[in-house]
Amino acid sequence: MRTLPLLTVSLLALALLAAAGCRREPTPPADGTAKAPAPAATATHRLDEHSFAEPDKVRTKDLALELNVDFDKKQLAGSATYTLDWLDPKWGKLVLDTRDITIDKVVGERADGNWRDLTYVLSPTPDKILGTQLTIAAPERNKRIRITYHTSPNASGLQWLTPEMTQGKKTPFMFSQSQQIHARSWVPLQDTTMVRFTYTAHVTAPKDVMVLMSADNDPKAVRDGDYTFKMPQAIPSYLLAIAAGDLVFKPTGPRSGVWAEPAMAPKAASEFADTEKMMETAEKLYGPYRWGRYDILVLPPSFPYGGMENPRITFATPTAITGDRSLVSLIAHELAHSWSGNLVTFARSRDAWLNEGITSYVEMRIVEDLYGRERADMEKIVGRNELKQEFTDANKDLQPLAVKEGVLKDPDENLTGTVYTKGAWFAEFLETRFGREAFDAFLRGYFDHFAFQSITTEQFAEYAKANLLDKYPGKVTQAEFDAWLHEPGIPATAPQVTSARFDAVDAVRKAYLDAGTLPDAATTSKWTTYEYVHFIEGLPPVMKPEQLAALDGVFHFTGTPNGEIAQRWYPLAVRSGYTQANEAIAEFLARVGRRKLIMPTYGELVKTPQGLQLAEQIYAKAKPGYHPITSGSVEQVIADAKAGKTQ
Repeated sequence: MRTLPLLTVSLLALALLAAAGCRREPTPPADGTAKAPAPAATATHRLDEHSFAEPDKVRTKDLALELNVDFDKKQLAGSATYTLDWLDPKWGKLVLDTRDITIDKVVGERADGNWRDLTYVLSPTPDKILGTQLTIAAPERNKRIRITYHTSPNASGLQWLTPEMTQGKKTPFMFSQSQQIHARSWVPLQDTTMVRFTYTAHVTAPKDVMVLMSADNDPKAVRDGDYTFKMPQAIPSYLLAIAAGDLVFKPTGPRSGVWAEPAMAPKAASEFADTEKMMETAEKLYGPYRWGRYDILVLPPSFPYGGMENPRITFATPTAITGDRSLVSLIAHELAHSWSGNLVTFARSRDAWLNEGITSYVEMRIVEDLYGRERADMEKIVGRNELKQEFTDANKDLQPLAVKEGVLKDPDENLTGTVYTKGAWFAEFLETRFGREAFDAFLRGYFDHFAFQSITTEQFAEYAKANLLDKYPGKVTQAEFDAWLHEPGIPATAPQVTSARFDAVDAVRKAYLDAGTLPDAATTSKWTTYEYVHFIEGLPPVMKPEQLAALDGVFHFTGTPNGEIAQRWYPLAVRSGYTQANEAIAEFLARVGRRKLIMPTYGELVKTPQGLQLAEQIYAKAKPGYHPITSGSVEQVIADAKAGKTQ
């Protein structure tokens, strides 16, 4: 359905607003000019199915934030000022995405420089996934519009931690997670990756906390409760980020370092000491790093993801810090986003493989360069084994790289096997067929050509046809290329990798399963995280409790501080009735909020009445320390189990 003309919308709005009760009643303008009626929140065909915004009509060019961090109220309060580019000269409204935000006032800057109240309407019934549409009447097509607002304590994109929930136990902590569409819960925005904007921010906070944003953080900044930030490169809304807490800085190179709580900072700096080398490797392959500094903020364990590639400052989970640098590929991945994702961005959530798949490929190239081909191959095999488990007949419509419109209901629920592993596998397929030298040149040209733009899968395909398929005829047919994009599963053309070290692990596992022969310490002492993971993943789905006890006697899996091992061992323990692990399971699920690591165990627990009861008990204690994104996932699994939907 096309949007109604503005005049028609305005006339209809009067009746709608009377019923909705959402209209702001501004003070009449001093010059006596008539006010435009508030526009109706009409249903339209959206360019981005996960945003109410109309970026083909008007776009945000710059965002200026004035915010105060209030830990007592668990609230950000202040204003957002939008510099706008009106693409349609006949358009007269600005539509923004919000979720659980209270709007206090909306004003627009007139041609004479004066600001006047603008009329607005919030859609009366929030959408469970998209939130609430905010429609502002702007018949003068104001160059700048300002919204005064405050957030909810339950904002899905913010987590507020009491001092007791932090490592230092003295200072509260707050951080954001805007991806995929959670920025709208702490700033009213055109919350779509189709829109890129520069931003500045002035943030006030208690003087004992350091505030950081995805902008020009100063490693020498002094805590004074008053901070200013500038992001001169245009970014999409999901890369808007903020954090505040007891944070100190440790350098890892001339343009890189870590921010963390004081007790964590030295460990993090040691773990991520290769950051500068990773930057140099990526630049050698794909061109200059274009974001100034690259720092890493180590968040509390409640962070729902492994890492978030916020420009200039990756937000990272402490579960990647193992003391042996075995999981630093996470940093290689987030750094790679500085080219694939932050520089060239997917235009819609269903194009997510353009971010995550190409980034995962670049990640493995960095890992291979710094740590060797064997380690990169082991990591690929682990990812591809996970993909085999994730791809089922029930989710075939989410398995093509080019997911069709309407299939992805919630952008947080993309199949990770598709967007990460299949996407990277596709890139490796192209590298194998065209040769590494040619494919590196292609990717470098791709990053340059689409720099600071948001693109669709179709645009990628057109560029690849011109710069790979047609440039090097006979290497890849159009049918082979299209199969990766549009068909479920993994094409038969996919290149395969093997690992001699995994072969050795397979032999150890077989000896135990066939004859009960346990390995000695000399055999396993040199194993890396990925070898332990491969060992567990090859075990039968259900075993006898005494078998797991025997393995625990050698490997000490129960109680492991390594989340990658825990997320595989504990589901096996639950399925096998190995109740000796229950105490460690409860501790792990209460301590860690990273969804990837904890959801497999919750998923197994809820399959039996006893396990469901234990899951509810654990979650009741863990919930205050979970991010809202994690809480939503756990609550859904529990609710589905109670409704009999668990398989």
